[in-house]
Amino acid sequence: MRSKSSFANSEEGTELRSAGRTNASVPACFLVVAAALLLMLAAAPLFAQGRGPMSGGIMTPPANQRPPGLEFVGIDQHLNADVPVDLEFRDELGNPVKLADYFGHGRPVILNLGYYQCPMLCSELLQGLVGSMKVLTFNLGKDFDVVTVSFDPRETTEMAATKKRDIMKRYGRPNSDQGWHFLTGKADQIHALTKAVGFEYQFDAKTEQYAHAAAIVMLTPDHHVSGYFYGVEFSPKDLRLGLVQASQNRIGNIGDQVLLYCYHYDPRTGKYGAIISNILKLAGLATMLILGTFVFVMFRADRHSDHGADSGTGHELRRVT
Repeated sequence: MRSKSSFANSEEGTELRSAGRTNASVPACFLVVAAALLLMLAAAPLFAQGRGPMSGGIMTPPANQRPPGLEFVGIDQHLNADVPVDLEFRDELGNPVKLADYFGHGRPVILNLGYYQCPMLCSELLQGLVGSMKVLTFNLGKDFDVVTVSFDPRETTEMAATKKRDIMKRYGRPNSDQGWHFLTGKADQIHALTKAVGFEYQFDAKTEQYAHAAAIVMLTPDHHVSGYFYGVEFSPKDLRLGLVQASQNRIGNIGDQVLLYCYHYDPRTGKYGAIISNILKLAGLATMLILGTFVFVMFRADRHSDHGADSGTGHELRRVT
């Protein structure tokens, strides 16, 4: 009688343990479903980005709709255009240089067109660019370069040197002077560059100032136009993705590749907008991975518990015998 009672108690204990495991798995299932829903909800705000009217960008109306004095001001995007690198300029030290000197190193180049005596807009743009660059982990002169070119042929190398000192002081990172170049040049060379990238500006003889758009141009290591970013402030996320894409994946990490899979450069806005289908694919893959991991862990736990219960039952039977 004692042996039957012990065996019965053992079976009852096994059933109780199995029931406990079943009950414990119920909230775990809810956690997995909740995690999947959270993934979808987290992706939902991304869907709204890159849609609707532009925010922070500059839309250039058709030439026949522009106000007087601004007929030739704007950006005509020349994506994938080859920028002529045989154009000749002078750097901030007065040395003769060619655009080719800043390519061929495997680094993307940010091209900034403006003029050093600009009373407001150009300085605001440079400060905004510096602020975004300071957030990036990329190093100027190592991972990318910046070339600032004055489109005013009257400006001098002394003006370029003064502007560089101010901007590099604001940037504040050591050993970065060789990564940012401030150039001046002759009218024909300047015109050839601005025409190649679609940068249109107009001189106002009354104020002796230039009317121009605010934008930077992203160039690939083989001097092709990769993208345009508008305004005087630039999202660090957009700037980083733009550099990674322009570098042709020579810089950045796996996280940047995932973001570039989920985001796509939109020429209309000059920003990176979310690709809903790709985000849904990643969310679905993440959900499958979570569910697969949960099922695998639970299966291993059940096998381990069953093995332990069988060992305990065998031990009790041997002791009774």
